[in-house]
Amino acid sequence: MAQQQKYAPTDREQAFLDSVESPKYHRENVNGLFPFFENKAPEEMQGFYTTGEIDALRVLKDTDRDVEKRMPVKLTKHYFEIAKNSKPIQHIVKATPDETNDLDGSEDPGFQMDYSPVEGLLHKYEMGLMYVVSTCSAHCRFCYREELIGRKDIERQDGTVAKKGMAKISEITEYIRSHNEQVEANGGLHPESGREKLREILLSGGDPMVLANSKIAAWLSALAEAGIESIRIGTKEMAFFPQRFDDSFLSMLDLFHETYPKVGLRLVLHFNHPDEFLAKDDEGNYIKDASGILEWIPSTEKAMTGLVSRGWISVENQSPIIKKINDDPDALRIMQRALKRVGAENHYFFCGRDIVAHRAFNVPIETAWKILNDSQKGLSGVETHAKLSITHYRGKTEVSAVTNEPIPGLAGSEHGVVIFKLLRNAADARHRGKVCIVGRNPDAIWFNDYEDRVLFDEAGLFDYARVKKQS
Repeated sequence: MAQQQKYAPTDREQAFLDSVESPKYHRENVNGLFPFFENKAPEEMQGFYTTGEIDALRVLKDTDRDVEKRMPVKLTKHYFEIAKNSKPIQHIVKATPDETNDLDGSEDPGFQMDYSPVEGLLHKYEMGLMYVVSTCSAHCRFCYREELIGRKDIERQDGTVAKKGMAKISEITEYIRSHNEQVEANGGLHPESGREKLREILLSGGDPMVLANSKIAAWLSALAEAGIESIRIGTKEMAFFPQRFDDSFLSMLDLFHETYPKVGLRLVLHFNHPDEFLAKDDEGNYIKDASGILEWIPSTEKAMTGLVSRGWISVENQSPIIKKINDDPDALRIMQRALKRVGAENHYFFCGRDIVAHRAFNVPIETAWKILNDSQKGLSGVETHAKLSITHYRGKTEVSAVTNEPIPGLAGSEHGVVIFKLLRNAADARHRGKVCIVGRNPDAIWFNDYEDRVLFDEAGLFDYARVKKQS
């Protein structure tokens, strides 16, 4: 196999990169359960797990139910300070034996690796998603990328088994240029996939914001030079360590915008609960200012203001609806309203994916729909942009409606129906907008729980067959 040439920045790129400052950040992480098992965690954190919780987790160590084999434990000091007085936030980062009661689930949800033309890149939809790092400042127990964070082996289409690799600038930019050249030469559509130009990239992982400014800048400029028109950074760092969004980072973004003014930049945040950003008093109540507006945690407010004050940056939030965390209409209502008030959009809410151990975290699909629907009562039209999405193998699918009444003349609809609609699907998107109707099952947490009650399926959600590469 020919050795990949080292990426060579353009003069414009190099001038930008030479101006980037990359300070070090002190997140005061606690890694793993060992510090809690052996009383080696910082003194103020040692009560985060009770003696009973530690004993229950210690018994599972080095067994098939070891929670850290499923998902490593990691916590920042900032997030601990929030979590110690918030049960929902504790459930995000505290490991429990419940996680491994049922280890059913997929190590490659949605067969994502079927759409990886280059290591570290997923090109399933009109945009590309890149794995640029395999960790975060802290680790959510329900993480949709537990196979990446845990560095687990994944079976590929060709039968080989390997860990997901990280994206490399030289390989990614070469793929972008090659793909887009073929699209242009073929009249606007790729001759094999039917996709249009690859114009948008999401930096993901893990969390790109754990990388140094210089590394983030290197990705931004290389993608811009390769012809990418819009770049997203997916991050939960504003919840875990908002101090990361400091003047040096914002100055880097400013300089990037000056250098590449036509390239759009979007920060996609992952707040799961308003406790992650709203200030509380000693009694655990949200604090209001003189006008009755809920106040933010100062460091988080500063970080958010730094982004939204730059009008050329789009800031959006998305979150799964997870058991014991945010399966609460009031919490979601507060979160949607508070985010929109400061200039952040509410993008998606998700049903949980079929990750390993998903039954410990996922809320039933119909329940999630009701929670979101109830949460948006009393919100204005601009506050209620978020849809409920669930990622099917065929593509991103909206849970459009759940009815309580039967459809006259339609057998199987006696208890109501669930209507799914394909928002995005792989390759040429020919199925976009198509729907699927199934009879209700209040206990369903994944599509296979509806297999015996499919009533109408123009979207093909229930006749999906994994596409195998030709040998």
